[in-house]
Amino acid sequence: MNSELPIDFSNPVIRDYMSLVRLQVLTPLSLLINITITLICSLVLHPSLGDVTRLHPASISPSVPAIAAYIFMIYLGQVGYCILLVAARRPETKSTIVKGVGLALVFANWVMAGSAIAWVFEAFLKSTIFLGILTLLLIYSNVVLIVYHAPTWTRPLDVVFIHAPVRLFLILALSLLFPYSLFVTLGHAWDPAYPGHYERKQWGGFAYVLAVNLAGLFIIALCHDWVWCLGATWMCVSIWMKEPKPLSIYIIVIIFTVLHPVTLIVVTITKRLTRKRQEGHIRLPSDEEITHQERATSRHEVQADWS
Repeated sequence: MNSELPIDFSNPVIRDYMSLVRLQVLTPLSLLINITITLICSLVLHPSLGDVTRLHPASISPSVPAIAAYIFMIYLGQVGYCILLVAARRPETKSTIVKGVGLALVFANWVMAGSAIAWVFEAFLKSTIFLGILTLLLIYSNVVLIVYHAPTWTRPLDVVFIHAPVRLFLILALSLLFPYSLFVTLGHAWDPAYPGHYERKQWGGFAYVLAVNLAGLFIIALCHDWVWCLGATWMCVSIWMKEPKPLSIYIIVIIFTVLHPVTLIVVTITKRLTRKRQEGHIRLPSDEEITHQERATSRHEVQADWS
């Protein structure tokens, strides 16, 4: 009679396998919940997510269509991530999924769904708390990915479907969702019936946009991070697409719209030129040098034989 052997959960291999199975179930479920609630809050409920955004404009209010397209891109990346959860065969990829992303993305999807509900019902304090938690979760996940599971183009699917969606998600939460909800909660929005009030309390938004984009510029220059460049530039474009805006906000987001891609191009060219210069320093010896070296070696061997 066959008896089932007990599973040794103290075995690291077994633990990692069970963690992967758990993620294969919870991650698609959390993504489905996030997408469903976002669609309901955007298309079914009134006022919708976009309506509430238009009713409470602030200095960093984004263009709703631009942000919707950005979120759609994140969802597509997460769909690819869910497929990779099942299809991954490389141990490095599985380790990145289990130990790099883990449950942080699952919780992030749930928290984002909660923030959407709070935003629709204009519970701005709760929305800000949700988005603060979301930002912390994504910061943690991205730090772990960068430090312990750095992206490499030897595994392009990991870059496209693991690192990119999680990074873009963080940029959205850090650059726009959290600060915008915070400003509305603090009363830094104006009544859309009085568009002339848009210049009030603009410097908080200016300071935040400047700080976040300077940090992003540093990341782009240091890590040659094309994902951050794409996301940060998209955030800047979405902000200056929405009118009206204080002049200070317009200027700063337009400047960084140009600076982010220019910085990436410059550091990429500099890196390639440096690499070519280093390769040029590795010079092969000429024929005369080889002949001279062979003669010296032969002379030394002859002297050694007669000694």
